Amino acid sequence: MDDRELAPKREVDARVHRQLFLDDESIAWRVGLPRKMHRPDRQGPVLEPDSEAGEVALQSRSVPQWNSEKGYWEWWYWGGWSCEPYGQWATTTKQLCQLAISTDGLDWEKPDVGRHEWKGSKHNNILVDPEHGSRAFYHVVRDERDPDPAKRYKGLLNSDGRKPAFSADGVDWELVEDSDIVSSDESHFFYDDLQNQFVALVKRGTGWGRSVFLATTEDFIAWQEHGIVLHADQEDWDNRWPRVKQVIDDPSYLSPPLVDNGNYMAETYQMAAMTYEGFYVGFPGLFNPAGAIPPPHMNHTGINQAELAMSRDLKRWRRLCNREVFIGVQPWDGVSYDTAQTLLCGSPQLHGDEIRIYYNACRFRGHKELHDEKYHPYFKATSALSLATLRRDGFVSLHAEASGELLTQPLRFQGADLYLNADAAGGDIQVEVLNADTLEPIGALTRANSESIKSDDLAHQVSWFGVDHPGSVIAESGLVRLR
Repeated sequence: MDDRELAPKREVDARVHRQLFLDDESIAWRVGLPRKMHRPDRQGPVLEPDSEAGEVALQSRSVPQWNSEKGYWEWWYWGGWSCEPYGQWATTTKQLCQLAISTDGLDWEKPDVGRHEWKGSKHNNILVDPEHGSRAFYHVVRDERDPDPAKRYKGLLNSDGRKPAFSADGVDWELVEDSDIVSSDESHFFYDDLQNQFVALVKRGTGWGRSVFLATTEDFIAWQEHGIVLHADQEDWDNRWPRVKQVIDDPSYLSPPLVDNGNYMAETYQMAAMTYEGFYVGFPGLFNPAGAIPPPHMNHTGINQAELAMSRDLKRWRRLCNREVFIGVQPWDGVSYDTAQTLLCGSPQLHGDEIRIYYNACRFRGHKELHDEKYHPYFKATSALSLATLRRDGFVSLHAEASGELLTQPLRFQGADLYLNADAAGGDIQVEVLNADTLEPIGALTRANSESIKSDDLAHQVSWFGVDHPGSVIAESGLVRLR
């Protein structure tokens, strides 16, 4: 190792969190192991609009919430219902706050809540008066940590700014007085179990276009503003036209209906985030405009796609894998909804050995009259709530084309064994553990004595010949070398 420069030594406690290597925090050096993004497997829509009844779109900025008392998942979403044009933007849909439930998070039903009349009947799943409740429930989280049952649900309400509120049942809410969060029409909200706080990532306009701002609270009453935390930059602006041109030039994709020569900026449309193994994973939605929509509708055609980012403090974000698209638009086949916009509903969720990513899949951006008549029948169902799944820890891997080598920072084990999430099918991985001071192997934990890993598994138990319990050999910490 004489010809390799080690990163400054820092001990990492491997007993608390898995080490994912999305950044170099726990890496001393690596060679031949570039990072590779792994896109999730799309499972298709799990909730679609009831087009026969006049419902034409579904969206949500919440993810399913587990109700341990009732034994099922609850999901707050907006149903877009066809109506006569109204308002400043000649809107042709009315958005209603609705509820779906599921025992497994996969198959969903729309319960009869019997609260509000719609189309002559109260037999529906509408939670807010249709005359007053457009997007009233912007975000809903069920908080089973709070000892006060009247605050079992926490929410950010309203589409014009966000108003924190409490609820006992997720239906009737009490607003927190004098506690508003400035936001335009996009935001995300989640509980941060790393810092024991609630987090709002909201969209506001800046000189960089749409940008992401951070607000946090520990008591859900007093909110602290932290300012802007993510915005588009020159690299995003340079990416805009090639990404738009890709769908224009490929006839299998749905081209934006209006494309002009405007020198538009790519913008950070929104960003969902989650806590994961001691840090934060973000999913910035990058909007790439293609053409200006004329009055009265305004706005722009284009594509919206989710990328990946990470942070260790919520304030400084690192974009991952050269800003590759994580969940992007798909070719037009008359079935998929993922043809114009893919935006996360909220924080992905870990279910056993898979990560579930619920997202908004939108067929179009721009009103029906902009599109060719052959697409008009599809405006009866323009968006759905879809699911994509990813193997546990599987956002980004260190990938060896031929061979590679990795040395970690000193990892604190204190008697714990070592496990590796790796796909070594068609190759092999050998492991040794080095003394942090001498960089010599610890006892029999050498490469020569390592039992090679040659398969794909989420939790390979690393072992060495003749060593019954490797963790007992490592008294405190050691550097792990993989090759």
